[in-house]
Amino acid sequence: MLSNLFIKNFVLIDEISIDFPNGLISVTGETGAGKSIILGALKLVLGGRADSKVFANESEKCVIEATFILNESFKSFFNENDLDYEDITLFRREISPQGKSRAFVNDVPVTLDILNQLSNKLIDIHSQFDTAALLTTHYQMYLLDSFSNLQAEVAIYKNTYLEYKSLKSKLNECKTHLSDAIKEKEYNTFLLDELRKTSLENIDLLHLENELKEQEHAEDLVKVYSECYQFLNNEEIGTEYILRECSSKLSKYASISDIATAISERVQSIRIEVQDISSEIEKAIQNLELNPEKLIDTKHKVDAIHSLFVKHHVKSVEELKDIQKNLELKSDTFSNLENEIQTLEKKIQDIEINLKKIALKLDQKRTENAPILVEKIMTLLAKLGLDKAQLKIQIEKEKEFNDKGINSIQFLFSANTGMALQPIAKAISGGERSRVMMVLKKIIAENETLPTLIFDEIDTGVSGRIADEMGNLMQEMA
Repeated sequence: MLSNLFIKNFVLIDEISIDFPNGLISVTGETGAGKSIILGALKLVLGGRADSKVFANESEKCVIEATFILNESFKSFFNENDLDYEDITLFRREISPQGKSRAFVNDVPVTLDILNQLSNKLIDIHSQFDTAALLTTHYQMYLLDSFSNLQAEVAIYKNTYLEYKSLKSKLNECKTHLSDAIKEKEYNTFLLDELRKTSLENIDLLHLENELKEQEHAEDLVKVYSECYQFLNNEEIGTEYILRECSSKLSKYASISDIATAISERVQSIRIEVQDISSEIEKAIQNLELNPEKLIDTKHKVDAIHSLFVKHHVKSVEELKDIQKNLELKSDTFSNLENEIQTLEKKIQDIEINLKKIALKLDQKRTENAPILVEKIMTLLAKLGLDKAQLKIQIEKEKEFNDKGINSIQFLFSANTGMALQPIAKAISGGERSRVMMVLKKIIAENETLPTLIFDEIDTGVSGRIADEMGNLMQEMA
């Protein structure tokens, strides 16, 4: 319940503090007395938009505070939003001269969204400009459900429906991904097979390229190796022969000259190295057998790798391996998507059964209570001078689930006998509008916990006995 409103530097108000006791409170005054300014300040502290016209003094900030007395039913909201719960809760809104806006709940900074959510639970402000929204089918369903005490069942249905919508959305997303995957599957499979055929895990590209160069020049290399081998091993002029002769001659004088000994050892070392070189050349000649088939095979492997580099816009075998892994993952994803779709379809099938069960119960209770609500509304309207009015609540079953169940609703109204029933938003005139809204609010207030209910010019278009009856209704609501 709203217990106090403090306003500082707002429009024409320098500073004011207003206490609101329990029961019915009427704020009256001539046009321009400031009634709307007070209401505007209250809307601002509850999360309304601020503009440049809020300041009475543009050099100082505007501060508005609203104090509410709460009960423990609000604790869960405070906990969910990391706010400090207090039985006496203070809303504060500050607007700086530079236009910066800040909002607080019990001195904790909050967003305007949080402020709006909380204020909607604390206060209901109705003005003559709100009637269009209140006469929507959404509000009409809310009124019927409130009158039928279906709040708990509707909450269960809505939570189930949100889960259903979430699953349906996820299913559609999976189906879209699967459709895309099917389109890509054939090409991806081709790419994956192509990469697998190259056996990338066993590829050493540098070695292959060197091997290809050797095979392409094998004939010339064999010729050169053979010539070098002859140079080293010719019996008369070969290097090995010359070194052997040198070593033999020098060794005869090893005991006489240290220099001869040292040179002999060096010659012998060179000779061993030459023998080793000769052996390597001999092996190279044996390994470089001319094999056109091997040449073609090696060239095919190297060309295949380079072709894959170009196709996939990469420069290394490691990058090709990563691409292969990704393609393999996509292949696995395809199977996973099919499984996930089956799982989601089963969940949706189960939840549809539950949704239908809840929705049919809602439909039954709405259908049962609609005539009772009509009678209640008509009784109250008669008190307000609309005893000739007619009202029908038209409830229809839909083929698809919606956020209200399987029902659509329409209030059909006629203000006078003989006039055709029409949707209530079109059927009521300005003079009837306030009375109809008064009645609907009265019924809502009987079934909902509204700590504070504010009517702004609810008596527009009425006077005399009807105004008295509206006053009586407000007194009952208070």
